[in-house]
Amino acid sequence: MKTIQAFWILPFIVFSLLSGVLGGWIRLGFVAIPLGAAAAHHGLLMVGCFLGALISLERAMVMKNKYGLVVPLSSALSMFFLLGGWPILGAILLLAASLGLVVLMYFQTLKVPKIYTYIIALGAAAWMLGNFAYIYSDFVPMATGWWMAFLLFTILGERMELNKFLPTPVWAKYVFYAGLAVFGLGLLLPFHQWGNTVLGAALLILSIWLVRFDMARFAAKKSGQFRYIGIGLLTGYFWLALNGWILGWMEGHSFYYDLYLHTFFLGFTFSMIWAHAPIIFPAVFRIKADVFHPVLWWGWGIFQISLAARVASSWAGWTSWRYFFGTVNGFSILALFLSMGLIVYFRRKVNASIITVDLAGKAKIIRSEEKMVSSK
Repeated sequence: MKTIQAFWILPFIVFSLLSGVLGGWIRLGFVAIPLGAAAAHHGLLMVGCFLGALISLERAMVMKNKYGLVVPLSSALSMFFLLGGWPILGAILLLAASLGLVVLMYFQTLKVPKIYTYIIALGAAAWMLGNFAYIYSDFVPMATGWWMAFLLFTILGERMELNKFLPTPVWAKYVFYAGLAVFGLGLLLPFHQWGNTVLGAALLILSIWLVRFDMARFAAKKSGQFRYIGIGLLTGYFWLALNGWILGWMEGHSFYYDLYLHTFFLGFTFSMIWAHAPIIFPAVFRIKADVFHPVLWWGWGIFQISLAARVASSWAGWTSWRYFFGTVNGFSILALFLSMGLIVYFRRKVNASIITVDLAGKAKIIRSEEKMVSSK
């Protein structure tokens, strides 16, 4: 499969991120561009059009099946229907994309019949169920839990795959599986009775497990890219634990919905994106360039600080500060992705120039050797 095929989808994924961030800004009160549809469908744009397309693209590239690229393309293109006034068509296209991801994961489980592949496949099924729940109810909260399961199962399945060579005790593996099972049980219970408490308890168990048994704690003690990844992962696990606490035991708070949504979808999910980016992006787009550069620490720090301040402002009920830090947080997301893109661009140019210089040098050597032979 040619690399360019993946790059064709990238502009649509980037545009879906831009429209999702724009919708979040409008919901906060910062009307950068007055696009009401972006605010109305903020959740669908971020979870379905952006994250769904990004994850589907990764899975399609792993499978090395060019037809699988239809899945992330469909997911990203659904934003045009959501923004253009045909939300039901956009939601149906997202449902079709999630069904396509289920099919992709079915074939991957046949190819790699491992427990972590099955967990990622369950995540794909959860995304499909969430999209169906949204179409059926036309109510985002009905789908939110399933969308959370989509991201949680996908990320933890990938973490399990990366940790497969660590000497994890058998009992610890069963605790991990139990945490996922409890989360699944919570999805089936009425949310405002026992469901949210069961979901929160499961996330607390899983976050503690990840801090203890994931390789992140070893990577954080190293330097350079390993330290960036390790600290990024541990920060994501902190957000997951905080999300579990808020989800299970802060239901009476006036900003409850805002708190538990953004500690998960921004705090946990985006922290995991930043941490995995130096590994995943080069593999997905088949680029021979290092995505990590120390400058990423600045963008990462602004993202984490602004998100923590936004969550604290919501917790305290400071609406003006929530607006300010939420706006800054949106800019930090865009800045980090832009920074990664620029790093890859300039490093590829440098690598190309090194190759050119190297080839030119070899050509000179060959010409000089030819002259020596002819003179003899």
